[in-house]
Amino acid sequence: MNRLADAAWPDAARWAGDGAVLVVPIGATEQHGPHLPVTTDTDIAVAVVEAAAVLDHHLVVAPAMAYGSSGEHDRFAGTVSIGQEAIEAVLVELGRSAVRDFAHVVLACTHGGNASPFARALGRLAAEGHPVTGWSPPWAGDLHAGRTETSLMLAIAPDRVRLDRATPGDTRGGAELLPLLRAGGVRSVSPTGILGDPTGAAADEGSRLIRAAAADLATMVAGLHRRSEMRGAGMGSEVTR
Repeated sequence: MNRLADAAWPDAARWAGDGAVLVVPIGATEQHGPHLPVTTDTDIAVAVVEAAAVLDHHLVVAPAMAYGSSGEHDRFAGTVSIGQEAIEAVLVELGRSAVRDFAHVVLACTHGGNASPFARALGRLAAEGHPVTGWSPPWAGDLHAGRTETSLMLAIAPDRVRLDRATPGDTRGGAELLPLLRAGGVRSVSPTGILGDPTGAAADEGSRLIRAAAADLATMVAGLHRRSEMRGAGMGSEVTR
């Protein structure tokens, strides 16, 4: 596995010369109920990206961005948010910088609260002609700190999951909850911070989700690498999404 954090600049230069794709895990630092660590989104992003890097040696794992837009989790201790404007600006500058060396950059985001600034940043980078693509995991499930994320963390770091504290939260669907969350934040609908039901969470379920997401990401990276090779040979043009 190629990790940028372990590389000296000649190593990074060699990877870049081989047409490597840099993948940046984008997470957050925010409450995830009384049973999951505040770094859950970041831990999940890193786990998926590293699993994808095992599948494709053209993928270079960048250090994670561990802070995001988490204002909806205000009034829960441990939540540290930099807001939408800041995360958008950081992602734009990160993309502009990274493409100077790498053939393509993928921003792999696992925090739903980053969605709007994430989309705006990708739009700005695309308008400037930079080869930067966004990716988010394809799994479905409850909204926050429920069965899906609890299963994922049981697969990633079971010693950091407090199942004795895991209880059902607000289990209404997104269509009903999202307007309430925008108006009053998570605290207004769930005193525990859980949106979903962690009951039944299991490590094997989390492992399956990670494998599926990693395969999806690796497939994307392989396609980007092939397009970069074609572009280098004068056979095509860059496409971003």
